[in-house]
Amino acid sequence: MCGILGYTGDRQASDILLNGLAKLEYRGYDSAGVAVLNNGEIKIAKNKGRLKVLEEKIKSGQEVPGTCGIGHTRWATHGEPSDVNAHPLWSDDMSVVAVHNGIVENYREIKNELAEHGYKFYSQTDTEAAVKLIDFYYKQEKNPLKAIIKAIHKIEGSYCFVLLFKDFPGEVWGARKDLPLIAGQGKGESFLASDVSAILQDTRQVYYLDNMEIVQLKKGVVRFFDTEGYAKHKELSEVTWDMNAAEKGGFEHFMMKEIHEQARAVKDTFGSVYHSGKINLEDLGLADENIKDVSQIYIIACGSAYHAGAVAQYVIEDLAKIPVRIELASEFRYRNMPLDKNALAIIISQSGETADTLAAMRRAKDNGIKTLAIVNVVGSTIAREADSVFYTMAGPEIAVATTKAYSAQLIACYALAIQFAKVRGVIDDAEVARLITEIQALPEKIDEILDEKEVLEELAYKFVNARNAFYLGRNIDYAVAMEGSLKMKEISYLHSEAIAAGEMKHGPISLIEKGMLVAGIMTQKNLYQKIASNMLEARSRGGFLLIIATRGCEALKDEANFIFNIPETDEHFAASLAVIPLQLLGYYVAVARKLDVDKPRNLAKSVTVE
Repeated sequence: MCGILGYTGDRQASDILLNGLAKLEYRGYDSAGVAVLNNGEIKIAKNKGRLKVLEEKIKSGQEVPGTCGIGHTRWATHGEPSDVNAHPLWSDDMSVVAVHNGIVENYREIKNELAEHGYKFYSQTDTEAAVKLIDFYYKQEKNPLKAIIKAIHKIEGSYCFVLLFKDFPGEVWGARKDLPLIAGQGKGESFLASDVSAILQDTRQVYYLDNMEIVQLKKGVVRFFDTEGYAKHKELSEVTWDMNAAEKGGFEHFMMKEIHEQARAVKDTFGSVYHSGKINLEDLGLADENIKDVSQIYIIACGSAYHAGAVAQYVIEDLAKIPVRIELASEFRYRNMPLDKNALAIIISQSGETADTLAAMRRAKDNGIKTLAIVNVVGSTIAREADSVFYTMAGPEIAVATTKAYSAQLIACYALAIQFAKVRGVIDDAEVARLITEIQALPEKIDEILDEKEVLEELAYKFVNARNAFYLGRNIDYAVAMEGSLKMKEISYLHSEAIAAGEMKHGPISLIEKGMLVAGIMTQKNLYQKIASNMLEARSRGGFLLIIATRGCEALKDEANFIFNIPETDEHFAASLAVIPLQLLGYYVAVARKLDVDKPRNLAKSVTVE
């Protein structure tokens, strides 16, 4: 969950590293550091805090000259955020220096073994144990490749390393297991990064490292090796998306920019599978005969992707009449439940690198279950390992709290639900056409909601000092409530809880206090009265009732404190509209509290550790 960068070429490495790390700070921002190899010496600068602190410390790079270096922005796992625990970390004699993303699970064992050989440890990190293990083997082999190979055979866990060896000027080495690492090739220069956005201003020619691969950079040269030391050939890929997509474009925060990009993400994602008047999943690897054979669907995800899957569970079951289980990846990977061999596992992940989701997908594959990945990042590990891939067209998402990627995931799930229902004969062509028309109308309706965002900004100031909130819904609306609640707690630090509305009276209602925000989502007509009664129970105990309802719903028009109406759509797709005001409310409360919206505390964009 850290940002990693490496560079070798003819330009000043510190300039490249600082610029690239600024693009990666969303992956980790509790400390930052760089190491530059120059004239046979490695100079390191690092500190606790944001990247701008480091930039001031090294005078925008002037204090660390040289044309070969590595950099890091950290999201702490082992050891508190501090100058000492910040990366890079080094061997006792500074002959090996590394930055690291991931977790070395057996670091205590490694430290104990190395201590017997005279190694001392100065940090609380697992990374230091790995660096010194590589150094231990390097002193035996006098060869970076052999030392890295021996070390990664010893290290347990998931990781990617980027390293400098003092005796090998102009070279940067890297290795990965389960976590992303991308190599870039320019004219007379080479790059390594944990995310392509960090190097896109310098090159569009990239290599996606496979699992358990080692990479060596020289000026303009990139070489790959397997864990036996044999050279490997890889094909270059070209990144086609525009770098402007990773800039704020006049918005105060990336999150608000990305909220406004949802209409485009919805349109592009659906357009990627809708051609010549029909949905085509065969290009994804899902032929009609495969769809007919599916007896069960497991949707596996974490966080907001799980919430998108929760919506999909209701939609797919209702439209396609296939039993669906929505599973938290972190739980699925450790359960021993019997698995249906004729099932399809739908794996949802924005980054395509989410550690728990990747492990859960591998477990499904090991049990002979076909997998379909819904991911946003081309070339990501989940995308490469899944049997089929549905790429969402959200473009790069920089804010830690997801908005447009979530909305794109919903659309992907709607397309699957319609096609599964059609192929299995549950709905006819006329119904398919009607549902497609409803999906195609969503972008305009999303923009229509955004045109009314100022009223939510005004509302947000009522809850600047709030401590708790409830989000209530039933069926699809409960799934939306989960995502709305998460948005509030992620960025505003207001404790919020999503509750299936019928469960309110089974305990949570005891927590309601005068003025407490109770948000009710009401988009399913047959449940209007049920949710209304639950909301009135909250009101009678002093709750402030905020209603997100489809136009025409009058169930609480006289009792609610505030009603925000969304345009009408087919109820299966209402989540795509109901979530927008909830995203905006969370955003505006965070802004009113003067918080860092794009980089909320303790969170990282890509959760690549367990």
